Amino acid sequence: MPFATLRQVLEAAREGRYGVGAFNVNNMESLQGIMAAAARCNSPVIIQASRGALKYTNLNYLRHLMLAAVELNPNIPVVLHLDHGDKIETVREAIALGFTSVMIDASHFPFEENVRITKEVCDYAHPRGVSVEAELGTLGGIEEDVSGHVQLTNPDQAVEFINRTGVDALAVAIGTSHGAYKFKSAPVLATDLVRTISDRTHKPLVMHGSSSVPADIKKMINDYGGRMPEAVGVPMESIVASIANGVCKINVDTDSRMAMTAAIRKVFHDDPTKFDPRDYLGPAREAITDMVESKMRAFGCAGHAGDYVPLTLEEAKHQYYNL
Repeated sequence: MPFATLRQVLEAAREGRYGVGAFNVNNMESLQGIMAAAARCNSPVIIQASRGALKYTNLNYLRHLMLAAVELNPNIPVVLHLDHGDKIETVREAIALGFTSVMIDASHFPFEENVRITKEVCDYAHPRGVSVEAELGTLGGIEEDVSGHVQLTNPDQAVEFINRTGVDALAVAIGTSHGAYKFKSAPVLATDLVRTISDRTHKPLVMHGSSSVPADIKKMINDYGGRMPEAVGVPMESIVASIANGVCKINVDTDSRMAMTAAIRKVFHDDPTKFDPRDYLGPAREAITDMVESKMRAFGCAGHAGDYVPLTLEEAKHQYYNL
C-alpha cells in the first residue's frame, strides 16, 4: 500500500465524523509504537516529522523508517506529513523525500503574507499530488521552535483564506497551546468556534497543541525522579467535543514523549544495573503503543483503515487538475 494523502484521509474522516491522530516521531521506537497501535486498532494514521526531527535523523534515516512502516503494515493508510514547515524550501525538501502531505505555518505573519506564502506552497505541492495544511490564528505555548500567544481564528478570514489559497486542511486556534506546560488549570476551548468555521468552510480542521498530558503518566514520571509538577494539558472530553464539531486531525507529540520517558525512568529506577538500550527502549515502545491506542479509540478512527484504498500521488494529482 502506498502512503496516503492527507486530503483523502481527512475527507473520509470529515464524512465519517471522526478524528485521525497525527503523531510526531523522532526515532525507530516511537514509530514502531505508533504503527503497532494503528495495526491493533485497524486505524489510519498520520505520521508527522518536524523540522527538528528531520535534522535529528539526517533526513534519510527517518525516510527509510517510514518506508519500513508502510512495508510492514500494508493494510494501514499512512500519511507522511511535514509538521510546521517554515518556508517553501523546507516544503520542497520534504516532498523530495517522499512526504505526501506538508504543513506550511505562516500564521505568525500578517494575513496577506500568510495567504501569499500558503498559496505558493499549494501551487508547488498540488501539481505533485501532495496535500497542504496551513494555520490561521495563533496558538500559545512553546514546542521545539514554535511559539506564540493565543489569537483565535476569525471565521470570516478562514473562509477567505481557504478560497484564496486552495489549502486542503486548516489548523485553527481555539484556545489550545503547544507543549506540556500549556495552562495553569484545565482550559475551556472555543468548540462552538470550531463548528462555525467547519460549517462555513466545509474543510477538514486541525487541532494543534492537543496533547492531554495524562495525569497517570505525569505521576509516573515524577514518582521515578522526574519533575513535571505544573504540566497541564487539554482534557480528552474537550478534544472529543471538538471532533464532533468538525476537527478531523488531532496533533499529539507531548503525550508520546511523556509515555516514553515514564517507561524509561521506571526501568532505571527498578533496576539501576540495566544498560542495554533494548531493556529500556522496548518498554518505552510498548508505552507509546498503549498511549496511541487509547487516543485512536477516543478519536473514533479505530476500525476505519479499510474504508478506502489510498490514492497514489499520481492519482492525487488529477483531483487538483479537475477542480
